[in-house]
Amino acid sequence: MQQRQLGSNGLQVSALGLGCMGLSYGYGPATDKAQAISLIRNAVENGVTLFDTAEIYGPFTNEEVVGEALAPVRDQVVIATKFGFDCTQPGQVLNSRPAHIRAAVEGSLKRLKTEVIDLYYQHRVDPDVDIEEVAGTLRDLIAEGKVKYFGLSEAGVETIRRAHAVCPVSALQSEYSLWWREPEKAILPLLAELNIGFVPFSPLGKGFLTGAINAQTTFDAQDFRNQVPRFSEASRLANQQLIDVVQRLAREQGVTPAQIALAWLLAKAPWIVPIPGTTKQHRLLENLGAAEVTLSPDALARINQALEGIDVVGDRYPKHLQARVGK
Repeated sequence: MQQRQLGSNGLQVSALGLGCMGLSYGYGPATDKAQAISLIRNAVENGVTLFDTAEIYGPFTNEEVVGEALAPVRDQVVIATKFGFDCTQPGQVLNSRPAHIRAAVEGSLKRLKTEVIDLYYQHRVDPDVDIEEVAGTLRDLIAEGKVKYFGLSEAGVETIRRAHAVCPVSALQSEYSLWWREPEKAILPLLAELNIGFVPFSPLGKGFLTGAINAQTTFDAQDFRNQVPRFSEASRLANQQLIDVVQRLAREQGVTPAQIALAWLLAKAPWIVPIPGTTKQHRLLENLGAAEVTLSPDALARINQALEGIDVVGDRYPKHLQARVGK
């Protein structure tokens, strides 16, 4: 698979990564451990080198699965994980104080069965800790050899600038897809200016852009999408117009809707690396096939023109979670 660079310090990864969260957390019961390990290793065999996890996924169990799966090929892959929550407390309490970051990194190193974390993201900006203090702690961890590269997740323009001035930010991870284009307003221009890579999560709209979800779909009781306004029955019905467009374009190109969605992101900039997640082997191979799809300028223009005429219905987060992004 083609390689891409994230940031200016030499972090090279596959054009598509694998978001591992859904194997343990967020979309219903955890995947059987053996099946999860098999899927991750199959991704490696098919050219994926970037694997994304976080201590809060589980908590802790997703890092353990990723660590075990990648241990035999550790020198061939890039492992990204995240800090920023106090996982000993319920309700996802933010904590990015330096002492907590140092404790978190030791736990992640152990669970991931590694001596160094390749890419370490602040999962959410902590309003109680200056970002300069966070970035300074990461700068020290990099100097100590425990972390290679510093990343931010769902951070806003001012925070990114301030952090980058203290410790170079190699990547920003935030949501970006055909149905969430907010980053195009201010985030993408800033990342281009500062030479920071972009790692879109939910590039398939939490599954909606595959066309496999409609107004009648029901989700497991543990599925995060039950809380998301954009996934209410009324919103899914209203947003079907977007799926109709994506499916038509996919038919014209002879590919799948998921491949259209991922190829569109890959065409946006050479420093964008989407991390679609899946629990199914055939979906993994389908997603990775998007790296071979080249959309012509005409096709991209028609996609963008079609998107301009569609108003996506529903917020992407419930209010209490939306309050934590873009800070």
